[in-house]
Amino acid sequence: MAGKVDVILGAQWGDEGKGKVVDVVAPDYAVIARFQGGPNAGHTLIFDGKKHVLHTIPSGVFRKNVWNLVGNGVVIDPVIFLHEVKGLEQAGVDVRSKLLISRRAHLILPTHRALDAASEADKGEAKIGSTLKGIGPTYMDKTGRNGLRVGDIERPDFMDRYRALVAKHERLFGIHVNKPEWRSKEQEWLDAVQMLRDFHLVDSELWLHEQLRKGSAVMAEGAQGTLLDIDFGTYPFVTSSNTISAGACTGLGVGPSSIGKVIGIFKAYSTRVGSGPFPTELHDAAGEAIRKAGNEFGSTTGRPRRCGWLDLPALRYAALINGITELAMMKADVLSGMGTVRVCTAYKIKGQVRDSLPFDLAEGAEPVYADLKGWGALDAARPLPPEVEAYITFIEQAVGVPVRIVSVGPDREATLVREVASVPR
Repeated sequence: MAGKVDVILGAQWGDEGKGKVVDVVAPDYAVIARFQGGPNAGHTLIFDGKKHVLHTIPSGVFRKNVWNLVGNGVVIDPVIFLHEVKGLEQAGVDVRSKLLISRRAHLILPTHRALDAASEADKGEAKIGSTLKGIGPTYMDKTGRNGLRVGDIERPDFMDRYRALVAKHERLFGIHVNKPEWRSKEQEWLDAVQMLRDFHLVDSELWLHEQLRKGSAVMAEGAQGTLLDIDFGTYPFVTSSNTISAGACTGLGVGPSSIGKVIGIFKAYSTRVGSGPFPTELHDAAGEAIRKAGNEFGSTTGRPRRCGWLDLPALRYAALINGITELAMMKADVLSGMGTVRVCTAYKIKGQVRDSLPFDLAEGAEPVYADLKGWGALDAARPLPPEVEAYITFIEQAVGVPVRIVSVGPDREATLVREVASVPR
């Protein structure tokens, strides 16, 4: 019997805790495969008292007997990738023996990062909040059929292809007011490319289908979140790839019939990094308390995250377009000690109440709240208190999808799996 591809993805604006969930469920899978994004991702895992942040490498790398595949939909900065590998190796992790890289994945050049910085600087107050990792310009070259792929580094004319793309980028610099310096970073990048040749480069779609044919279970790991999807997110304040479950098909080369479960990860509240609409954002002491308790600072950028109450219309939208079959609620412990926990159930827009996401969330969407009773300290060794169960039931009934995993602390062990008989409606 052929194996299935289960998908884990973010159901909010990213930073939901996908890395932790992937790490927890990884023993059930033979393959963990990243399907989109690049080093703008930051998947944080904490176990044995140590914190690890992954940017490109899949979150199954800490588990034995699990293959980790960087899929064709990912964009790779060789310099950042090698720093990540070295950091893991220094921590005693055997990375190379269980890591595969798709030849079809695109490369981020130093000039891509320079173009990203120039474009964002030119926008001024209208900037989108880019991580400045060169992700957008790399995907632009991919769709413009100009990009360099990992497989190109094996070609004898690689340097000719590289110089041709750099020449194109230098022409593009002419349209920007701000022109960041990039030449000083070129040699380090070329050296990293040389070392990248020593990794296990594969025709990933063929390798993956062979694993499925043998009945292996595959987990597709997404980066960022649904509301940052290039098509269905809060455009233009989005990332440059498809973060939704459909992106797993194009980002790995598998058909829709191969998709099994779709697990949506969300926080018990909401956060966002960078610019863009955020109806439930808190600018008061409650927002600051959530930021402090949840250590809400970007694992990639270090920027403080904007914090707010849980947005159910947005979560329901994420469940709809992803076909989410089960949910995982992260950071329930962060809301501990609050007498009242608020949940956005709808928006009031131009005097009309609606419970679905509008075309433009920035057009004065005022949140309509329901207040629920808060809870005290949480402990993975004890059952969830009735107030948390009531909060979860409220979410399940609003979204129509069961919450199977609840995280009550940052450590790997602080994760509870709930028994859910059926999808509530």
